Amino acid sequence: MTTTDFEGLEDQLSVERKKVDVASVSFSVREIVRMYEDDELSIAPSYQRKYRWPREVASTFVESVFLGLPIPPIFVATNTDFQWEVVDGLQRISTLIYFLAEDPSSVERIGRTGSLTLEGLEKLTQLNGVTYADLPAAIQRYFARQPLQVVSLTDKSDKAVRFDLFERLNAGAISLTPQEVRSAVYGGDFIDFIEELSQHPALASLLKLQESNQNDGTSSEQVLKFFAYKNARGDFKGAVTTFLNNYTDAASKEFDYARERKIFESTFEFLANTLGGPFLRRNTNVTPLVQFEACAVGVAALIESGATPVEPSFDWINDEALVSASTGGTNTRSMLARRIDRAKEIFSGEQ
Repeated sequence: MTTTDFEGLEDQLSVERKKVDVASVSFSVREIVRMYEDDELSIAPSYQRKYRWPREVASTFVESVFLGLPIPPIFVATNTDFQWEVVDGLQRISTLIYFLAEDPSSVERIGRTGSLTLEGLEKLTQLNGVTYADLPAAIQRYFARQPLQVVSLTDKSDKAVRFDLFERLNAGAISLTPQEVRSAVYGGDFIDFIEELSQHPALASLLKLQESNQNDGTSSEQVLKFFAYKNARGDFKGAVTTFLNNYTDAASKEFDYARERKIFESTFEFLANTLGGPFLRRNTNVTPLVQFEACAVGVAALIESGATPVEPSFDWINDEALVSASTGGTNTRSMLARRIDRAKEIFSGEQ
């Protein structure tokens, strides 16, 4: 490649680097656990249930800390309350909590009970069958003072950069969904509102999800999509994740919670009463989410216009035009408009 192929690269790099602001510091094992117990270090609920290390793997990590072996940095991001939210390092931090924490509630928050009993160690074999409380005081102090590096993405960093960092670092073992990452990055009143509505009985009666999607933020993302497509679909350009991130960022700053809750409840209670069971198309055993969200937005648009949605008198859920606009190449502005407009026709009684 020639030099001209890289024209503008330095400018591009300069612009993108300004969006990132990081700090690096070392903390002792004890300080990290204490920060978690004092809510200075936050593990989002969507992360907490992701602690998956079996006892032998956790024990090996503890042994590595004892031996002073190099441990990868823990990445955190500073939120609006100046807490540190874990970006990468969940398994390591959770293991330290499991091993050191004296408060049972701290351990319960990561899905464990009791204290970690070490096992399967091949180097420090005398530690097998031992908990932290069993150790001599001098050894406890030694372990608790071992340093770990923490890299912090500060509150000055762009939210989009934070989301990108979460996705890049969690693309491997933890495998968080975009909504789980979104909940951690944009946590606050709006995300709490979305999470609350995801448990609404009417929505729950309509959504039939694959088992793997029942606890991964899919229900919450459906609520988010409902509001985003209802209120800002003119901004949709085909990139769903970016669109939802931008809407979440905007809604976190300004959102009419009382009004939007009323519209949400009216919409999903209407659909739940109309169907009397899960939203399922012919020959499907899980809810077709693209069609589902279009129908919800269509009903909501009628309600917002002052009209009363009408229960269709035909097999609307298998309507050819609605299904066609909801399957195959759906992530375009024109397809989004087609399926929402068709849903509005169906529920307005125009058919």
